[in-house]
Amino acid sequence: INRARVAEAMGVAPEALVTLHQVHSATAIPVTGPRTDRPEADARVTATPGVLLGVLTADCQPVLFHDPKARVAGAAHAGWRGAVDGVLEATVAAMEALGARRADIRAVIGPTISQAAYEVGPEFFDRFRDEDPEATRFFANGAGDRLLFDLPGYGLWRLRAAGVGHAEWTRHCTYRDAARFYSFRRTTHAGEADYGRLIATIRL
Repeated sequence: INRARVAEAMGVAPEALVTLHQVHSATAIPVTGPRTDRPEADARVTATPGVLLGVLTADCQPVLFHDPKARVAGAAHAGWRGAVDGVLEATVAAMEALGARRADIRAVIGPTISQAAYEVGPEFFDRFRDEDPEATRFFANGAGDRLLFDLPGYGLWRLRAAGVGHAEWTRHCTYRDAARFYSFRRTTHAGEADYGRLIATIRL
């Protein structure tokens, strides 16, 4: 029912909504038409008008891409693991294969967990430091040995380093705004049984 509502809101038939079986990977897959299968991947790209790309999140970054000149779109699910492993760069590369130019790509990070709400341990910090010492700039001190990680800041850094022409975050925090957004971490802290998912979509 919700998928049909999303498709209607975006002006397409329900079968035009294409999603994935998300696994926190760095895999981006092109799509040329409506699909009912959900391959294991975390990004899709298309140059086909009418295809509605969608990703589900509940604290991770939903990132939507568009090259208005080449008319190529992309959608990525970028949690910390996917972002570290390169899902954003993989999405840009997959769009390039369809004719997009990095300098012409616009990317926006939708509602995601903000730094003030994203507490992590020292081993998490070590993973990022070992990957790239410059990534340590996205950590702030928390209580005790805890640190606060800036996921959208890190995502913007990776997008800009990849040569994307324009990248921004909507500045909506999933954790802080319980009235508008689902949050895996907030649900976990509250001891609730399950959490909802948000969907971010884009079509040409």
